[in-house]
Amino acid sequence: MPGITAVVTGSSSGIGLDIARAFLAQRSNVVLGGRDADRLAKAAAGLGHADRVASVAGDIGSAATGEALVRAAVERFGGVDVLVNNAGAFAPKPFTEVTQEELDGYLAGNLRGTYLTTQAVVRRMREQGRGGSIVNIGTVLVDHAVAGFPASAPVVSKGGVHALTTSLAAELAADGIRVNLVSPGVIRSPLHAAVDVDAFGGLALLNRVGEVSEVTQAVLYLAGAEFVTGHALRVDGGHVTGRAL
Repeated sequence: MPGITAVVTGSSSGIGLDIARAFLAQRSNVVLGGRDADRLAKAAAGLGHADRVASVAGDIGSAATGEALVRAAVERFGGVDVLVNNAGAFAPKPFTEVTQEELDGYLAGNLRGTYLTTQAVVRRMREQGRGGSIVNIGTVLVDHAVAGFPASAPVVSKGGVHALTTSLAAELAADGIRVNLVSPGVIRSPLHAAVDVDAFGGLALLNRVGEVSEVTQAVLYLAGAEFVTGHALRVDGGHVTGRAL
């Protein structure tokens, strides 16, 4: 997608960083977003292509951060064409042990951040009048939970992202703005650095966990698929469909 500008939240490491790298490889401009300014600066330096990279540090749960991401895209590259809502958190914890503070944190980072950042981007896309593409990141656990992986707080926040995707696909179609979602299964990423991620391979029909690059491929497809909107693309190795024996 040469010449377009993509805003990628949560892009200082893992899936978000790989998505940003892939857009750059396609000669797109990229605005990186993340909470930690130092990590974000290191990520930007590692990507190279300084003429096509901007970065904005801030709390994704704040409307000001979404507005700053859009402002950076406009000031550096003249507008915004794609938003990838990748920022968020996810960790298991039994339902009755989740604190109100933890629940609020997931709702703010995963759902409110996606909602507010999308608002800022959609306002700009409407001003530009050329449509656009929004790709959200959800989770297959919204559709198929795992008894041994209790994660009600992050899953309920991601469930809101799934619902938002469907609602906005309908509301924004008249503006030429497409809204889709990638729903990953277990992916080998920094999110699972503290556990033996390969132990979860049996959850999928393909009997392995996914790689970051496989999520990136799905994001790039949806970002450019001009006749696809309101779709949740599972990248889960068949986790929802069945089980490997």
